Amino acid sequence: MYKILIIEDNPDIVANIYAFFEPKGFELDNAHNGYSGLTLASTNRYDVILLDVMLPGMDGTQLCKKLREELHDKTPVLMLTARDTVLDKVAGFDSGADDYLVKPFSLVELEARIKALIRRHQDEHFRHSIEVGKLSLNTDEHTIQREGIFLKLTPTGFKILATLMSAAPRVVSKTELEEKVWGRDIPSSDALRTHLHSVRAQVDKPFAQPMIMTIPGVGYQIVDPDNLS
Repeated sequence: MYKILIIEDNPDIVANIYAFFEPKGFELDNAHNGYSGLTLASTNRYDVILLDVMLPGMDGTQLCKKLREELHDKTPVLMLTARDTVLDKVAGFDSGADDYLVKPFSLVELEARIKALIRRHQDEHFRHSIEVGKLSLNTDEHTIQREGIFLKLTPTGFKILATLMSAAPRVVSKTELEEKVWGRDIPSSDALRTHLHSVRAQVDKPFAQPMIMTIPGVGYQIVDPDNLS
């Protein structure tokens, strides 16, 4: 069925995941520290990586960043952590994680999140280049540039930006944006806000004028600042 890598140092959590998923036909590998987890992730193909944040040797945030930036690995990553603050979530998403699940968690919810990540990863909604002003997004090459500078986004951030750019100059409601990105499996009430924070940090913060606008009570819009009066 699907192959999952579990990088988690708590043996009880690992045992529970094995007991729940193996009878369902999932194939599982596991590592108990960051270094062995990175080795497995870099030498095997997985459909999803379950990654604990607090790991011996190399923490989950560092590991995820290495996967994305050094190995260019796009395998969906679901962070597992006891930390539940917005800043912790932002740090996880900025490192390249796609989703975030707080311990203790339901194994039924974990399965739903895993399946949602796999569907999103396999989905090919966008197949062409999109441009709004000096911002361009290439869905075939999975690249983004603004004013000639390459930007880095997580797969979820990429989908959010592609949705806004495809709709421009139309305003996209919060509900529509969530459905385009997650379907019916929206991870949490603040997931969109957290991801948008990371997207804005790349797309807007380094530049003189913002492009992503919040329209209070309506939704979100991406605009060409050169066309604003």
